[in-house]
Amino acid sequence: MIYGIGCDITKISRFEKWVQNESMIDRFYNPEERPDATASFGRKCEFYAGRFAVKEALSKALGSGIFVLNLKEICVRKNTEGKPELLLTGKTRQMVESRCGKNFRVHISISHEKEYALAYAVIECGE
Repeated sequence: MIYGIGCDITKISRFEKWVQNESMIDRFYNPEERPDATASFGRKCEFYAGRFAVKEALSKALGSGIFVLNLKEICVRKNTEGKPELLLTGKTRQMVESRCGKNFRVHISISHEKEYALAYAVIECGE
């Protein structure tokens, strides 16, 4: 059963200041969420914009709003095939489990186009 669907779009240039300020990255991103060290400045902005859009989309799928969540507990990473997936920890994981059971799944998709990053999140309850 689908619990919720969320979508978010963000302007990539918004993240230019974030990439230049490590404290912003530390505040909103899990330590596992880091682009390749050799990535260009523009690619880093795109990378963080896409991941932030996923976090926003998840909060919309939950119906909780983003300010209730600890964004560092939402880790966007790639699986062995390069598909983006979520690792949820802490109170964020507990919140999803309390609504959907321990066997929940979250499906995500991230896209980039010129100056925008777009993300979808679909929460599927477990059986």
